[in-house]
Amino acid sequence: QVRLQESGGGSVQTGGSMKLSCTHSPTTLSNFCMAWFRQAPGKEREAVATLGKDGYIMYADSVKGRFTISKDNGKRTLYLQMKNLKPEDTAMYFCAADNFLVCRVSRPQREYDYWGRGTQVSVSS
Repeated sequence: QVRLQESGGGSVQTGGSMKLSCTHSPTTLSNFCMAWFRQAPGKEREAVATLGKDGYIMYADSVKGRFTISKDNGKRTLYLQMKNLKPEDTAMYFCAADNFLVCRVSRPQREYDYWGRGTQVSVSS
């Protein structure tokens, strides 16, 4: 059973930075598609970044150039570095995983089997 746990959320002002982490257990997810999703109040959950087992990375247009997804297999941790944060980035952020062959930011949330509980990111103006 895959377990995911996010951390690193909090409050920051516009233009600030924040780094989210997602630790997974009990095994490596090097052969999985890993993703960061976010969900703002009243909105659907959307993927913001994906990292495939082949290392292929995709970002949603809204975060390109500001967010960076990465992972450390030795630490079993997925990261999301966020810079130049905007109020519209305010949301609950979730990490997700599944063993897709094709890992794309366009995959909807319903296709992922494994989820963390989320961490809140709030950006004030």
